[in-house]
Amino acid sequence: MTIDMKSKNMLNEVLTEIRARRDEFEAKRHVPRDMIERLKQLGVYRAHAPLCFGGAGFSPTEFLKLIEVISEADGSTGWVASFGSASNYLAALPRETLARIYANGPDVAFAGGLFPVQPAEKVESGWRVNGTWKFASGCMGADILGVGIGFGEGGKPLTAVLTPDDLEIVENWEVIGMRGTGSHDLLVKDTFVADEWTFVRGGKPTIEEPIYQYPSIAYAAQVLAVVNLGIARASLDTIIQMAGGSTITGAPKMADRAYLRIGVAKAEASLRSARAFFYEATDAAWESILKGDGVSAEQTSMLRLAAAHAAREGASVVQSAYMLAGTLAIYDGHPLEHNLRDAMVVSQHAFINESMYDGAGSVFLGVPPFRGYI
Repeated sequence: MTIDMKSKNMLNEVLTEIRARRDEFEAKRHVPRDMIERLKQLGVYRAHAPLCFGGAGFSPTEFLKLIEVISEADGSTGWVASFGSASNYLAALPRETLARIYANGPDVAFAGGLFPVQPAEKVESGWRVNGTWKFASGCMGADILGVGIGFGEGGKPLTAVLTPDDLEIVENWEVIGMRGTGSHDLLVKDTFVADEWTFVRGGKPTIEEPIYQYPSIAYAAQVLAVVNLGIARASLDTIIQMAGGSTITGAPKMADRAYLRIGVAKAEASLRSARAFFYEATDAAWESILKGDGVSAEQTSMLRLAAAHAAREGASVVQSAYMLAGTLAIYDGHPLEHNLRDAMVVSQHAFINESMYDGAGSVFLGVPPFRGYI
């Protein structure tokens, strides 16, 4: 798909608003519903909704680049927007259930607090659900939510879909970075969930469209990792803008210092290299799907490796920009201070941590990788 001038103008307007409100989101500890509505207007939550229910038909690269540019404005908002990819998970629901979810249109915001999995009681025609689930990013603005109630095929989490009225959000997201994601706990008490409102995360989709052939777990890692590419881009742009200004001590301008010019150049090269690898792996997998060849295990491994690498290189670039900025960056509210905290939290996520390198290395060497349910 292509973005017309009207859509570009809307995107620029929303990005300007996000930049102006990022401190508000951090203070509130969530991206509020009015901004979720703005993201819906951009097509974030219809990006991968089934075409048969009004979905927008974004390719993976188109969606990832949208999340990247939103993340340049604010990492937390990019993170919450990234769950527009959740339609890939939801496609494992029965088609009749999907028709009900999208009955009022494709702009449906999903949030999930799948872990720790809390086994539910099996009852006639469904499940009796109780428990507390953590890290439900975007839950404050979600239309539907998922919680892990057991394990299905291949040890993958069985997920129950709930409405906001079915649960309580425990507002306890007290962290050093990504504060605006609103990744609070979900508390469910004695709630019945019918079988047709459950699905296996990463299970076989009931909708036959190309996007649902894209490996959903690898994609979940990608949509989070790309946030750090956006934060890194914003951080380099910030240090470049700072470099031409005067200094507190009267020392030469930052741009006149060889170490800073070298540092910026190295960081730029690192970011562009990680980004190129990231989108190269994405496009290769997508092209394979469109040709009818599906995605191989090696391609899936490459997607996860590229995601982990992007997250870590992005964090490293942010750290470099922060170090180069000197004393100014240590103040509360400085863009680089904010970005540093956010980027460090992104790289801690289980989908994109150090273990992903072990899995990719195992594939390269032809030995069995560790297969957890993450």
